[in-house]
Amino acid sequence: MKRIAVIPNNSKDIGLVNTKRLVEFLNGKAEIYIDEAYSVLGLNVNYVAESEILDNAEYLIVLGGDGTILQRAAECAKRKIPVLGINLGKIGFMTEIEIDDMEDAISKFLQDDFTVEKRMMMKAEIRKENKIQFSFHALNDVVVSKVAGEKLIYMELSTDGVAVNRYTADGLIIATPTGSTGYSISAGGPVVDPCMRLYVATPICAHMLSVRSAVLSSNKDIRIKLDGEYGNADAVVTADGDIQGYIKNADEVIITESEYDFELIKIGEQSFYDTLIKKLS
Repeated sequence: MKRIAVIPNNSKDIGLVNTKRLVEFLNGKAEIYIDEAYSVLGLNVNYVAESEILDNAEYLIVLGGDGTILQRAAECAKRKIPVLGINLGKIGFMTEIEIDDMEDAISKFLQDDFTVEKRMMMKAEIRKENKIQFSFHALNDVVVSKVAGEKLIYMELSTDGVAVNRYTADGLIIATPTGSTGYSISAGGPVVDPCMRLYVATPICAHMLSVRSAVLSSNKDIRIKLDGEYGNADAVVTADGDIQGYIKNADEVIITESEYDFELIKIGEQSFYDTLIKKLS
């Protein structure tokens, strides 16, 4: 029997109707682990503390949208736990299984009729006065942006010590191929096949006439440094939408390819480009 952790999304699965439906379908076919906060549902599962949800799991099934997956991406990557996403959101590039197809998809999954697609992740460090303050991992993107209500920020982007460009902008997005269909595409960045290994650097609302996205090698480190020459305001650093910290003049964000790959379960023969056309018309 497969050991499966299930992550619901309260805001997208009202009354946890689809979570109950999934668990009832899995009962007797797999060992199921779910957060003890849902014990009031009286489901026939193993209830565990939220922090221990992945301790005994071989696989993770997420009901929600891509954002729900992103919340668990780094943890699953470190543990090498493949993730299957069931889409309850609006678009869902990683949560490809639509709710109407759930039982059919889960049946194939239980019969090992699936593949596992590896996606690169990024590791980022915030460096102040040449000292690393802390580090974190991201599946979609790392973004350096102005604090709400503040003026534009001035940044220098370099790769392996070689200057790429200077930006006067609201911010700068460094996206993985997986993240190319997220914030980056909204800012005018290109769509990239998610199985490639590279970075896309896309400025946000740049105050410049000649500026484009840059595609950079994942074999080289990426550095974003606030350019203190222009009297910068503070900037905020986010990873996959979550705030990681704030930086000031001359502080740096250093990005390298993570040692971990995110593993996404794929069921059926629908390609990324089929999904792209379907989701973005």
